[in-house]
Amino acid sequence: MSRRKLSEAELDRALAELEWAREGEELVKTVVLPGFTDALAWVNAVGALAEEQDHHPDIWISWNRVTLRLTTHSAGALTEADVELARAIDAMA
Repeated sequence: MSRRKLSEAELDRALAELEWAREGEELVKTVVLPGFTDALAWVNAVGALAEEQDHHPDIWISWNRVTLRLTTHSAGALTEADVELARAIDAMA
């Protein structure tokens, strides 16, 4: 998994196929689930993917709403690692 900073064109192409928004140097996704237990289960599934890819999102949970933020801190930017994890998370849904 590449930790190379993506160009603006590469990010635009990735965002066209992802269910994520870009906020500066982060990819952001908010999911609303039926309840807190569902939110926790979804976060655990995301955590398993993150462990597999050795790339971890920032996670915020509020009852039935989960917000994920992806960035590659070591690169100070968005990288292919962020896009790959975003794709995997989108495929879970």
